[in-house]
Amino acid sequence: MSILVVTGTSTDVGKTVVTAALAAAAREAGLSVAVCKPAQTGVAPGEPGDLADVTRLSGVTAVVELARYPEPLAPDTAARRSGLPMLRCADVVETVRALDDRHDLVLVEGAGGLLVRLGAEGFTLVDLARALDAPAVVVAAAGLGTLNHTELTIRALSAAGLACAGTVIGSWPDEPGLAERCNLDDLPAVTGVDVVGSVPAGSGRLDSASFGAAASTWFDGTWLKATLTAR
Repeated sequence: MSILVVTGTSTDVGKTVVTAALAAAAREAGLSVAVCKPAQTGVAPGEPGDLADVTRLSGVTAVVELARYPEPLAPDTAARRSGLPMLRCADVVETVRALDDRHDLVLVEGAGGLLVRLGAEGFTLVDLARALDAPAVVVAAAGLGTLNHTELTIRALSAAGLACAGTVIGSWPDEPGLAERCNLDDLPAVTGVDVVGSVPAGSGRLDSASFGAAASTWFDGTWLKATLTAR
């Protein structure tokens, strides 16, 4: 079976839509897929969160959210302020491994950037990926600032001994400017990691059929096939 962690260089870079696109592409390839969002913040009980968007776009219904906090903060801070229990890394690992037993691919979407504290004892997505022995896909912004943010993220993964499966641009503009065009060449040069996909801006507003039909075209075909079949 296969587990893939989806992290971002920061918040609001398109992690959820990229997660949905990977899930949709995997379904199109005939794989059974599950998605885990360990911590959802900024959403009240009963309201749709990121996993609702994943299901709406990709059609994947095997989705698991372990903790939810109402304030839009880092999960550990949001937990303290709400008085709700903090996540434990061991519980997330147990949940993801159980999903892995029953599915061909499990996608684990982080919260914010790579080193955001997710719960008890300050564990991060680095700790989770290490415990799961899972590579990470890094979702990056397209424009100014992304070279620094992406290189820092990939350096942190490398320092932790974790594999980076590739970089994906989470929202590629309809009319890219000079910075966006240059970044496509500069990102691999400064990070040592290929840009393996880009999701067009606004893709999260597509209907499920249109999203599913297009999702696999947003990634490098050779990379996608190798990643989805790496078990």
